[in-house]
Amino acid sequence: MSAILNLSIDLSKIDESKLVDGKYLNTQIFVNDDTRYGNNVSMAYSQSKEERESKVQKQYIANGRVVFTDGNINVADKEVENVVKTQETSSDVPF
Repeated sequence: MSAILNLSIDLSKIDESKLVDGKYLNTQIFVNDDTRYGNNVSMAYSQSKEERESKVQKQYIANGRVVFTDGNINVADKEVENVVKTQETSSDVPF
């Protein structure tokens, strides 16, 4: 295990129009080098390429902190299918 992160998601900020198939929420998690108010992790809605290119401001929905790391976090291999399609084909998804 490379790291454990604790996040607090503000459910009042969840925009239901951002849900894919009414049940999946695509997000990005950021681990920062600096700490603000005791937190160094944040979560925002994933952005499309067009939103990133247009410099649309990220909408943050959670914050937290790294509570454990072995100092060895690896970049995951990129999969051909997107996460939602992978989750839809699995019947043992825990959420």
